[in-house]
Amino acid sequence: MAKDLKQMYKTIMDDHFTPAMEISFVDGDNRQTLFYEKVSWVIEEVEKGLRYGENPGQEAALYRLVNGNLALGDAKTITPGKYLVSDIELLQSGKHPGKTNLTDADNSLNILRYFTDTPCAVIVKHNNPCGAARAASLEEAYNKAYMADRVAAFGGCIALNKAVDKATAEAIASQYAEVVVAPEFEDGVIDILGARKNLRVIRINAIDRLQSFIGDRVVDFKSLMDGGIVAQWSFVPETLKKEDLTVASTEYKGETFTVDRKPTAQEYEDMLFGWLVESGITSNSVIYVKDNCTVGIGTGEQDRVGVAEIAVDKAYRKLCDRYCFERYNTAFADMTDADKRAEIEADVAEVKGGLIGSSMISDAFFPFRDGIDVGLRQGVKAVIQPGGSLNDYQSIQACNENGATMVYTGQRSFKH
Repeated sequence: MAKDLKQMYKTIMDDHFTPAMEISFVDGDNRQTLFYEKVSWVIEEVEKGLRYGENPGQEAALYRLVNGNLALGDAKTITPGKYLVSDIELLQSGKHPGKTNLTDADNSLNILRYFTDTPCAVIVKHNNPCGAARAASLEEAYNKAYMADRVAAFGGCIALNKAVDKATAEAIASQYAEVVVAPEFEDGVIDILGARKNLRVIRINAIDRLQSFIGDRVVDFKSLMDGGIVAQWSFVPETLKKEDLTVASTEYKGETFTVDRKPTAQEYEDMLFGWLVESGITSNSVIYVKDNCTVGIGTGEQDRVGVAEIAVDKAYRKLCDRYCFERYNTAFADMTDADKRAEIEADVAEVKGGLIGSSMISDAFFPFRDGIDVGLRQGVKAVIQPGGSLNDYQSIQACNENGATMVYTGQRSFKH
């Protein structure tokens, strides 16, 4: 009998995970134990936790930390009861959330917590942001983030740092998304979002509670195929403001190399925005940002030149799609008119995929100048990276040859 492949995505899978879980760290007679309880929701009269894991057929459970404290060296875990994603308030949900919905929501908030003053939108798909933007209004921020890569945004998680107004809600409801996370929803907004019956609408507490997670650490567990576990403290970005950055300078064979030009105010803004967005992207990663909006995002590639090239390629392709959609209400992939396709490709090439004047962000140093050259050839004018390569002087020379500037964070931002 043939399987009903569509039905497997609708199945609410039973799981055999226990109602409670304890994790102990033991050093002789000193035992520190973290206590967790399983989370569930009642949706359409069915009480269940996660509908399934990363794929249908994988059992999964969500646990929230309810008691216990862990201190290892100078680091401590988040206080029990300080909930965010592990105790979400579902205002609307046509079906139980799956593991990917929760991890996408978590990573979107992981990024969003650094942006509280200016309206900001982060759209995450498969645990990587596909678009992020700040703007004068929430609607504008969402539209910029969405149009940065509307193809990848299909079925993604949208996180917003301000109360959702009707204009933003209408823009969201006109697309397909899996999750919307925000601190509050204005009157009438839930009715608008209700047009998408399976959209999970999640309210978090006041945005200042999200900001309170800046600098907090949790224990990050990675399970190995043989049952072993790697435990590490979660990553905390230390570069949060202009004063935390160092204008690029290095010594090589007794000679000092310094970047000729200091960044402008807008370049500092874009580089810091990009650096904090990048902290939620799978490594190796290189991204491009312009005017507080992502232009091209390269993720999870094995070499830095390759990921810089992928981000450029995506910038071109996504801008082609954006122009085509804005002009003809058609995806570029579906455009069959050869003249219109040629016109769009020419316009995108003229602005180099929107990369002229953009900032280039890298989660680790550039071992050679070839990675930075990829961006500089497209008109990048500012670079932010950890620094620390023996060949940093090459990158400085590359920037000086192209009238670009560069700063160091002094901190690597790998995420695996």
